[in-house]
Amino acid sequence: MAKKPEDCQTMVEVREGVDAIDRELVRLLVTRQGYMHAAARIKPNRDAVYDAPRIEDVVSKVLAEAKVQGLSADIAEPVWRKLIERCIAHEFEVYDETRVKSA
Repeated sequence: MAKKPEDCQTMVEVREGVDAIDRELVRLLVTRQGYMHAAARIKPNRDAVYDAPRIEDVVSKVLAEAKVQGLSADIAEPVWRKLIERCIAHEFEVYDETRVKSA
């Protein structure tokens, strides 16, 4: 089990902690990706995949939670905007693949 950041005394301990967090982030991103697959299945048409107001809503909620949790907005906002960008691209791919297969 990785040490808490404040308990780390060596770079080995820091790296073990970062690696553990990265594994957890991957697990969470897999779940998020699953929701993108569900969205691609549920949305009625391709135009519904990109939703600018929803993007801003997600970023706003993330920034609010980042502030509560103590995450720098300078980290949170660009990370989530890139995550959303890539998730939308993936959702377009899944949308197109499922429509082509069922057509």
